[in-house]
Amino acid sequence: MKPESGSWVRFSLRGSAGLIVAVVVVAILLIALPAYRLFFLISVLIGLVIAGGLTLWHRLRPIEEEDVEPKRPLGL
Repeated sequence: MKPESGSWVRFSLRGSAGLIVAVVVVAILLIALPAYRLFFLISVLIGLVIAGGLTLWHRLRPIEEEDVEPKRPLGL
């Protein structure tokens, strides 16, 4: 059965509004659930280690122009 016209509720969060909602949800979970704090800390530490490793890798081995193929992927 199809609802009457205009009764569909669409809710969309884009851009900064979505980011704010995500931060609020994480903050509520960190406050309300003690086990979530440990999971969040471990996740952040893993993310920082990977980000640091990638930064170091690209500093030591920068991408050269000849490494990029195809040069014009869209043919523009």
